[in-house]
Amino acid sequence: MKNLTELKGNWNETKGKLKQKFAILTDSDVLLVEGKQDEMLGRLQVKLGKTKEEIQKLIASL
Repeated sequence: MKNLTELKGNWNETKGKLKQKFAILTDSDVLLVEGKQDEMLGRLQVKLGKTKEEIQKLIASL
């Protein structure tokens, strides 16, 4: 996964792509808050039925 600084810098674009790809996601599912990245990944895991590694690869590929 991209480092946190890089991820945060492009997060608006990335979360838009995630929401387009997975219509089930809401704004709160993809909310990136300082210190709560693992919580966000956990929400994505539950909603999408994927492992943490799969979610990280998916985000990195966007």
